[in-house]
Amino acid sequence: MRVRIAYGKQGLDLNLPSGADIIQSAHCPGVSDEADAVRQALRRPTLCPPLADQVDEDSRVLIVHTDITRPTPHKRMLPILLAELEAAGVLRDQITLINALGTHRPQTEAEMIQLLGPEIHGSFRCLQHDAFNDALLVSLPPTLRGNPVRLYHLLLESDLCILTGFIEPHFFAGFSGGPKGILPSLAGFESVLSNHGADMISHPHAAWGVLEGNPIWEEMREVALQVPHTFLLNVAMNRDKEITGVFAGDLIAAHATGCQFVRETAMVSVPSPYDIVITGNSGYPLDQNLYQCVKGMSAASRIVREGGTIVMAAECADGIPDHGRYAELLRDAGSPRKALEMLDQPGFSEHDQWQVQIQAQIQLKADVFVYSHRLTDEQISQALLTPCADVSAQVSRWVEAHAGPQPLKVCAMLDGPLTIACVEPDPI
Repeated sequence: MRVRIAYGKQGLDLNLPSGADIIQSAHCPGVSDEADAVRQALRRPTLCPPLADQVDEDSRVLIVHTDITRPTPHKRMLPILLAELEAAGVLRDQITLINALGTHRPQTEAEMIQLLGPEIHGSFRCLQHDAFNDALLVSLPPTLRGNPVRLYHLLLESDLCILTGFIEPHFFAGFSGGPKGILPSLAGFESVLSNHGADMISHPHAAWGVLEGNPIWEEMREVALQVPHTFLLNVAMNRDKEITGVFAGDLIAAHATGCQFVRETAMVSVPSPYDIVITGNSGYPLDQNLYQCVKGMSAASRIVREGGTIVMAAECADGIPDHGRYAELLRDAGSPRKALEMLDQPGFSEHDQWQVQIQAQIQLKADVFVYSHRLTDEQISQALLTPCADVSAQVSRWVEAHAGPQPLKVCAMLDGPLTIACVEPDPI
């Protein structure tokens, strides 16, 4: 059976054994007119006045956008948003766009132009967040859990902060978008580290599709609500990167509506676990580096049996990547179990430990193989994963070598973590 899995910009063709299952959510058509859908959402937002009624010629507006590792359709959303602001009298020099990097690496100038388009990049003040620059951060009261809160200063100094982005299931925050546009996206490093701490990541409700009762998301919400003037503009998208829904207005209410929409279109169930799960990380831009691909591994781990096998196919054009300590921590630990022991040491606190923790937990359940034509076998092995030279050939060998009374159960998650599967009954 020939299928194409999302991989880089072109996809990856695979030959799977007959009888393999395909995991893919039902196709949700894009809206008929994306520009008008965005425009109408700004003019008829959820639980707040229209955008134009919240600004005037004296307003200082901060527009928060996602970085290059996310497929947010900035060049289709931002021109409509900026036109609405300018029509309401907001001056261009009163508008700032901030690349909400969290703790990711900054983009090059060429990447910023690619992200926003030359017109926006050349006409507006476009900045990038730096979670490690104390001069750009403002301290607020600690969270109810006692965790530090430091945020990008313009969040508190602007008359309106517009949080743009897209909503998809998230492996430990429940769903992306919404409050996540502030924490971790525009927070100081120590706030990200505590929110993504080992005790938070290990909580049973820190999972795909779970918001209420999820300590990570609830703290994100708590921190976001400390920013006085916010307006949400989030979208949902299908596998073709078409906008399927636009959710604007009150930060919490509009996000909740979007999450419910995505839950109904992106989450599916399967009757029983699989021996082998083949997945990607939803292709470009989500599979630009191995660090991000832990999401795809996590999605696969939900439906693989104990002791089964996950095969991750990801281009990783940006490598491991260079930011943070993900690769170093894995290399220093030497094994998934030792990685978890390392993270469990009193006082241990390191950049990217959350990704290491989740990967190690997955590897205690299943073997993880990685196919990537942009990574060397050594890079993959140093990340404690097993290189795979040919996905189709490797899966065929496993199936043919299996000596049990029942054939191996194999499935392919063609869209990676854009479709989240669970074993019935759905625990969420």
